[in-house]
Amino acid sequence: MGVTNVMSARRSGERRSLSVSENPPDSVWAEKYRPRSLSEMVGQEAILPLLSAYAKKRSMPHLLFAGPPGTGKTTAALALARDLYGEEWRQSFLELNASDERGIETVRTKIKGYASTSPIGGVGFKLLFLDEADNLTAEAQASLRRLMERYSQACRFVLSCNYSSRIIDPIQSRCAVFRFRVYGPADVRRALERIVSAEKRHVEAGAYESILEASSGDLRRAVNLLQLAAVYAEPVTAATVKEVATTPFKDDIRTMVEAALGGRFDEARRQLFGLFSDRGASGEDILKAIHTFLPDLPEATIHRTEKLRLLEYLGEIDFRMAQGASERVQLEALLARLALARAPAR
Repeated sequence: MGVTNVMSARRSGERRSLSVSENPPDSVWAEKYRPRSLSEMVGQEAILPLLSAYAKKRSMPHLLFAGPPGTGKTTAALALARDLYGEEWRQSFLELNASDERGIETVRTKIKGYASTSPIGGVGFKLLFLDEADNLTAEAQASLRRLMERYSQACRFVLSCNYSSRIIDPIQSRCAVFRFRVYGPADVRRALERIVSAEKRHVEAGAYESILEASSGDLRRAVNLLQLAAVYAEPVTAATVKEVATTPFKDDIRTMVEAALGGRFDEARRQLFGLFSDRGASGEDILKAIHTFLPDLPEATIHRTEKLRLLEYLGEIDFRMAQGASERVQLEALLARLALARAPAR
């Protein structure tokens, strides 16, 4: 077989399977097994066919990808670029992160400089991917909107954000908006099983369930947790996953909440500190886990009216923590509110 045929077969094989040639064996699995084509992605069934049609027709509007972290927004943008431009995709693709460069100077220099140059190749336009665009200042977004109008022939903008409400309306109206949802358990497990097979690791069924619970539909978090557990011990078991995970599990939250509702505030407080110090959980993750757990409490445990008040209070705590309030103080206050919710009236 000639050199040309060998290279052609190699490229064909890369498109059909998980491509790892650009990553060393000890690289981060989330990057090593990132899909290289839209056809390799899992989930997001309402979005991927439309993006594939854009790549096939080589015609597309500006795009806005909105959704929680770990739902495939960056992967979709990179895969779209590869499907559009082929092996030379890097020549027509620029990625910027608005969290690092969020001011108007970035828009006026880097973004304008790239968007104003002529495209290379036969597609007719370049792609500029702006990740975490909701971190751009209002002034920078206004300037970006003008660039999107002025250079729309030579450059298509793909914006990614966690909260589309933070993107100004003039930009949203100029984009096709795609809302990425958290992955379902079946999609996450399928992606994990592909990686386990490629890495030739042994993972028990219970470990998959623990990873699914800890990741909450965040595929990137699930893959990182799988790699961490696989490095820590072989085979990977549910106990292994719980040892290395930093997110609280339902059993942890149940024990803490039931202690608080039972009037054992000091015990609940110790368990909260354990989640911070031993598990390494963040206040945001603990709050989310409590928010998920509370609605399932039976009325025999806590009255529906009090449950609604607690959920409302959770919203207040979430806002305070987002504004920089102490996570420990706020969550202790929540445990105190839980203890008072079951305390007998005097």
